[in-house]
Amino acid sequence: MSAGNLYRYFPSKEAIIADISERNRVAAAENFVAVNQAPDFFAGLAAVARQYMVERSAEEVGLCAEIMAESRRNPDIARLYQEVERDIKASLVAMLQRAAARGEIRRDPDFEVVAAALMVLGDGMSWRRAVDPAFAPEAVLPLIMQMVHGLLGRPELEPDLEPDLEPDLEPELPQSQARLP
Repeated sequence: MSAGNLYRYFPSKEAIIADISERNRVAAAENFVAVNQAPDFFAGLAAVARQYMVERSAEEVGLCAEIMAESRRNPDIARLYQEVERDIKASLVAMLQRAAARGEIRRDPDFEVVAAALMVLGDGMSWRRAVDPAFAPEAVLPLIMQMVHGLLGRPELEPDLEPDLEPDLEPELPQSQARLP
């Protein structure tokens, strides 16, 4: 569709971006519901992360980067963008709080800060995809998920990955440092 034809449906660039932003807000809300309904929090989060960070088309990723850039130049777009960001962050916080209440993740993190960190990770992956055609999000996503699991996972539910060390064994000392009886 040509730019001129697009303006037959929308009165301004701001109206186009508002429509895109509303669609993104609805999609995010649906994704957070899907994570909450998943049998396993981390599996649900990984599926949403894959959809957002890997499977979105290059055009969608580029459009989001353009909207972010436009929000720095245009106060009306900035207002729209910040409103959507606030809603997404609030939904992330609520999702994390519900998962913590169910015992699926740790209860002690500051979920406002965790939500901000998750948004930074998502935005960073999206930006990297937009500016680096050689970037392989498929290779990076498992590392991102390991970081998120390390941040939110409950250590008492993790398998024991530490080697068994016998506490009563003393390290061997060189002869010059050996204890005298």
